[in-house]
Order: sequence, then C-alpha cells, then structure tokens
Amino acid sequence: MTLYLRLLDAARDGADWREAVRILFGLDPELDPRRCRLIHDSHLARARWMSDRGYRNLVRDSQRH
Repeated sequence: MTLYLRLLDAARDGADWREAVRILFGLDPELDPRRCRLIHDSHLARARWMSDRGYRNLVRDSQRH
C-alpha cells in the first residue's frame, strides 16, 4: 500500500517515471527502459484504481466478516 501512495505522490509532484522507478523499485531504467516503464505504468494504474474505486471493495469486504 505504501508503494502505491508513494507512486501517487510522485505522479502528483510531476516526478519523472525513471526517477520513480529508480527510487521506489530499485531498478535501473537505463538497463531495460521498456520493462521499467511497464512496471511503473501498471503499478501507477493500480494505485489510481485503488484510490478511486478499489478501497470501496476493501471496506465492503471487511464489513462482511
């Protein structure tokens, strides 16, 4: 969860995706830029989904138990 929050903060602050990948994932985007970009973009998409809609599912599911 912390990773998603940090990704959202980085995107909000206009951080370059390469910097975010380097810091948050410990990857070198110079070695494999396509893979690193895919990792960044897919995790950021999931972070946005979680902040927009996904948390509702978590709350709803937790209330059932």
